[in-house]
Amino acid sequence: MSFIDKKGYLYGMAAVVIWSGFILVSRLGGISPLSHYDVIAIRYVSCAAILLPLWWFKFPFKLLDIRFITAGIVGGLAYALFAFKGFELAPASHAALLLPGLMPFFIIILSAFFAGEHIRPERWIGVVVISMGVGSLLWGKISNGASFSTGHWNLMAAALCWGVFSVLIKRWNITPWQATVSLALVTCALYLPVYLLFLPSNIDFSILSTLSALADDILIQVFYQGVMATIVQMLFYVKAVTLLGPSRMGTLMALVPLIAGFSGVLLFEEVLDIGLAMGLILVCAGAAFAHTQFFKIKRSVPCPT
Repeated sequence: MSFIDKKGYLYGMAAVVIWSGFILVSRLGGISPLSHYDVIAIRYVSCAAILLPLWWFKFPFKLLDIRFITAGIVGGLAYALFAFKGFELAPASHAALLLPGLMPFFIIILSAFFAGEHIRPERWIGVVVISMGVGSLLWGKISNGASFSTGHWNLMAAALCWGVFSVLIKRWNITPWQATVSLALVTCALYLPVYLLFLPSNIDFSILSTLSALADDILIQVFYQGVMATIVQMLFYVKAVTLLGPSRMGTLMALVPLIAGFSGVLLFEEVLDIGLAMGLILVCAGAAFAHTQFFKIKRSVPCPT
């Protein structure tokens, strides 16, 4: 393995760990005294506060563009509203399966049927295996006399929003920097006034004791949501893609459901049944296979004579 590959895998694994941590920290916010509306506000206000000066003084671009506004609404506002409601209502292990697990599923489906992209056989096989993983989770719940809750459907809707967002930024040639800034600033500008004026909040800014009691929960979300998950993770991800290529990095990112899922079971003492365990493994395998070039490699091997 070359030095460049080793460096790329270090960046890639760092991005995987941060993404996995995002699932866990978001679930921590979901079961904390903070409402999901509070967590969304904390995420995008803190992220926007960091990115606004950088965008304004260092790397400006025309933000009031219909492409950036649309991308921000879909990948920022809509995604956040669905995802954080899901984190509030569904276990972290289920969120790990449904959110990062279904993202490649929706990206492949939308790319094929709406963007006209040619999809390799490996990616279709990945879609089938991911579907089996989600079906396994559903089977496990049905066998226990339950079904998908509102939280599960919200997480699936969030994954769909991210799939639409991913197709849009590729079609419109939006750079990672433009995408990151659009998500933060557009979402913050649209969401914050509505949050302050109309949405229910468990943070009472007029009572100092309330702020003091929630200080730890708020600081955790500020650090992870505003800095690690949105900025640091993006930088590591882009660097890894540059060094390794999108296919190998996509395979690494397939580890997120597995790492976050089993970590959620341990940290939050969630129930690990056979349906969930099989689902996590299948979703991870499907996402990894979707980013391989298996058939291309097989075809490139000369036939024996």
